[in-house]
Amino acid sequence: MALVVGVDSSTSACKVQVRDADTGAVVASGRAAHPPTSPPRSEQHPSVWENALHAACAEAGVPGRHTPSAVAVAAQQHGLVVLGDDDDVLRSAKLWNDTESAPDTEMLLAALPGGRAGWAAACGSVPVPSFTITKLHWLRRCEPETLARTATVLLPHDWLTFRLTGRRTTDRGDASGTGYWSPREGRYREDILRLVSDEVDWTSALPEVLAPVGIAGEWGSTGVPVAPGTGDNMAAALGLGLRTGDLALSLGTSGTAFTVSDEPAADPTGTVAGFADATGRYLPLVCTMNATKVTDAVARLLGVDHAQFDALALQAPAGAGGLMLVPHLDGERTPNRPDSSGTLTGLRTDVMPAQLARAAVEGVVCNLLAGADALGTDRMNRNVFLVGGAARSAAYRRVVADLTGRSVRVPGDDELVAGGAAVQAAAIHHGCDFVEIADAWGLGRGETIEPDETVDRLAIRAAYADAAGGQ
Repeated sequence: MALVVGVDSSTSACKVQVRDADTGAVVASGRAAHPPTSPPRSEQHPSVWENALHAACAEAGVPGRHTPSAVAVAAQQHGLVVLGDDDDVLRSAKLWNDTESAPDTEMLLAALPGGRAGWAAACGSVPVPSFTITKLHWLRRCEPETLARTATVLLPHDWLTFRLTGRRTTDRGDASGTGYWSPREGRYREDILRLVSDEVDWTSALPEVLAPVGIAGEWGSTGVPVAPGTGDNMAAALGLGLRTGDLALSLGTSGTAFTVSDEPAADPTGTVAGFADATGRYLPLVCTMNATKVTDAVARLLGVDHAQFDALALQAPAGAGGLMLVPHLDGERTPNRPDSSGTLTGLRTDVMPAQLARAAVEGVVCNLLAGADALGTDRMNRNVFLVGGAARSAAYRRVVADLTGRSVRVPGDDELVAGGAAVQAAAIHHGCDFVEIADAWGLGRGETIEPDETVDRLAIRAAYADAAGGQ
């Protein structure tokens, strides 16, 4: 039996899956936690990712009991890893949810001719504090001595792949989230990087962008081929076997809405990030910073656990009796409000805990759907998938179905990022199409939730828009 390994190095943990390369069945798995972070300064030293990867592999018996035919690493997008001439890490990596580069975002927007439209045309996306380009600018502004010593710039998945293979590589999906690689042109935009600094040799500092079925190298002395890897959202799309017209809603610590397109996107408003995917197509995406961490915070306020919170939210009527929570608790990326906080409107003396629980879930979902509207979701007539930690919540399932007014598929596989990385590894092993493998494995299959047609979803979403517009 041929085996493949998929890795998901997220903000919170490293997860490793060993799967049968033919059927996709999970043979073994492992998990190791990363230290928690919190904006505005959200940083982790890359060594903790490597240590967690080794620990998770050991738990999964890799490469001892299980020697794979191929391995692929997916990881959190946008993080900034800088190495010196000796390949040592120069400082802790700034993560996607670090918002200290908010001032740098505005500086970069002003520096490129055409402003937002110029950025969208150049690299498919308008920079926000999440993007790597803004973190590089922050480094120049706040730690110029570190930038002066920088010889290599990598993303989290690039760095882990480098530690496995010794080669500096990336893939088009993760590269498209930097703010200095153009999906439309398929190349780095060094003119954009020169907005950060003219003194860095960007040509030698950046990793090689591999083709979707390229080989990054071999895993140490094992001889196991290592796939290009990719960003976490791109890996989730691989796991789902996402096709044009499908919509994926991912609700974990943060929220994302994305689809697959045959054409690159360029949204001058900055709402839609015009990413590439890991297959050679494109992955227009909307991201919100506040998702299940909002409902976790409200559960703590109410003094209930997750199951009790879910039950409370389902007790309240749709619309939460007029109570509306705008969930921008730790600043927000979509809309771009890095310094914002949450607000609660419609509060009355007769408010009940169930209403607050329902309002928290509806606020998170409304916030993501407000961004997803820019993807043209009303024109999508295929599948709607709900994935991420919230997919296990009955309350989130109900609210997503009701507020989209669509049948929502909830895949039975909880680890779609690691599963998608394993799909990429299997494509390297088999030499066949990604979607063909995903369909054969069936990672996107699961329960279907039908919407309650009596819910006035447009009224609820309009009430949220009014509440959020006042910030």
